[in-house]
Amino acid sequence: MIDVDSFLICARQIFGDGFIPLHRPIFEGNERRYLTDCIDSNFVSSVGEKVNVFEEQVAQFVGAKYAVATMNGTAALHLALELAGVKAGEEVISQALTFVATCNAISYIKAKAVFLDVDIDTMGLSPIALENFLNTYADQRDEGTFNKLSGNRLAACVPMHTFGIPCRINEIKDICTKWGINLVEDAAESLGSYVGSAHTGTFGRIGTLSFNGNKVITTGGGGMIITNDSSIASQAKHLSTTAKTPHPYEFRHNEIGYNYRLPNLNAALGCAQMENLHKILEIKKEVSDRWRVFFSNQEAKFIEPLAGTQTNYWLNAVLLNSKSERDIFLRKTNEAGVMTRPAWELMHSLPMFKTCIKDSLKNSKWLHDRLVNVPSSVPNL
Repeated sequence: MIDVDSFLICARQIFGDGFIPLHRPIFEGNERRYLTDCIDSNFVSSVGEKVNVFEEQVAQFVGAKYAVATMNGTAALHLALELAGVKAGEEVISQALTFVATCNAISYIKAKAVFLDVDIDTMGLSPIALENFLNTYADQRDEGTFNKLSGNRLAACVPMHTFGIPCRINEIKDICTKWGINLVEDAAESLGSYVGSAHTGTFGRIGTLSFNGNKVITTGGGGMIITNDSSIASQAKHLSTTAKTPHPYEFRHNEIGYNYRLPNLNAALGCAQMENLHKILEIKKEVSDRWRVFFSNQEAKFIEPLAGTQTNYWLNAVLLNSKSERDIFLRKTNEAGVMTRPAWELMHSLPMFKTCIKDSLKNSKWLHDRLVNVPSSVPNL
């Protein structure tokens, strides 16, 4: 059992007095100046200089050739799945231990999720579970890979890098390549995370990021599609801008599009945040190191990234010994004004996803009962 009093003392030593949120945004750079620039320019919506600058900054940081900014991470993932060729009635392999946005995006395509288990050490999609499922239930044909259980095409695989900790993405990529399944990375939580020298989100043809208010950096609400494929980038920008064709003054649209482009005001925040990203990641590592030392003396397991990977320390996570211990810890810490939270409800347990195909989800259920996120904000720059 974790010593709650000692935990509260440690939390206040790191973050100070008063209410301690799980992860707050930090604005200590050029945010106000860049917002004023946008207002003065009159370009506050989806057309403006800051959108282009923000896309260039993110692409350079993650090592992708192209980045296309969207209004949020869910919109980015929705578009990415459409660009990957997922059609209505097809299936997308993902994990049950994820935020609901992953599965919502799959549903927007009118596809169905297939939930496979995660690895305990990464909390991300297990390549063993993926390979076992495909070896047992997949039928590879000229027109694609099909699920023997449902008869539907397995159109894509969407692994998620949980809390910023990279999953075994190289192994997942190899399996997807072998079976001819499109890999779409949900890197919403992992800006600043790497496998070797490669940034998360760059292993498949398409990856997505999120800049929600609780992420490592924020645009208030925002997302990004990252890719090395020029045709995907071009189509992503086209579809996210209501599929409007270029014309100096007429409104012409050549297909069903989406009003998904990131407004210039939001991008202005992103530009300022990107200028401080390296410093933010350094401080987040220092916060994580302090939690690591604390939990080394407690009856709990602090989750570390795999060797050869680097996490962005978005949300630090710890595993308790049982669900009852977890529930007591959550209640006492939140009552004391220090925010902690459990993992999300597993997706297969939500009413809209109860009929989805799944494997045993043994590790996912085990993690769900024991996992707790602890405060992980940047105290200051």
